[in-house]
Amino acid sequence: MIAARTLIARHGGHRVIGNLSLDVADGESFGVVGESGSGKSTLLRVIAGLHRNWSGELAIAGQRQNRDRPRGFGRVVEMVFQDPYGSLHPRQTVDRVLAEPLLVQGFGYDSSRIVGALRDVGLDASHRFRYPHQLSGGQRQRVAIARALILRPKLLLLDEPTSALDASVQAEILALLRRLREQHGMTFVLVSHSLAVVTTMCERAAVMHEGRFVEEVVVDDLRDGNLRDAYARELFAASRGFRRAG
Repeated sequence: MIAARTLIARHGGHRVIGNLSLDVADGESFGVVGESGSGKSTLLRVIAGLHRNWSGELAIAGQRQNRDRPRGFGRVVEMVFQDPYGSLHPRQTVDRVLAEPLLVQGFGYDSSRIVGALRDVGLDASHRFRYPHQLSGGQRQRVAIARALILRPKLLLLDEPTSALDASVQAEILALLRRLREQHGMTFVLVSHSLAVVTTMCERAAVMHEGRFVEEVVVDDLRDGNLRDAYARELFAASRGFRRAG
């Protein structure tokens, strides 16, 4: 699903990602864990086509990608952002939020598809004409997930999708994402500072530090602390006692 070689990404004059390679298989859930500022979100934004200052080789679903993504790219790759309060336009109803990707990708307005997308994430049709300020944080993130999934993408990128939510709502959203992945057969790439979230959601994970992967492991090794790299061991030690989320 994803094959990246020697990725380098810059923000301004600063190198955020340096010489990074990544392979994610079709149908896999792959996690990237690391501290704030390690380059995790920038990596997702490069894959999504939202960060253009990068070099290297990147292929998604067998198609080589450049800075300008082809028409229809949104049908293959979508992203759920960290902040459910900032990711929805405050003056657009839920109906408009969900209609936008359909219109952009040439499907036209489809109310039945909008209602179906809401149902997929556990919301009913009564939420269609509400504004974001009329929704809880968990409901807003469900709408953001519905927006990302309404085109049935093959690859879903998750940027700290529960970090802004309280613990009980976090568990609900993670359970929802696991169910939707199984139901639709999607590939996930999830970034988080939380080992608990990554070990709950993923089969494999990479530890990221200063713009590069310092270790890649199956999540059982991450959970048990079977790590070779010194920084990865420090990260595990700092998170000792963490519990699986969800």
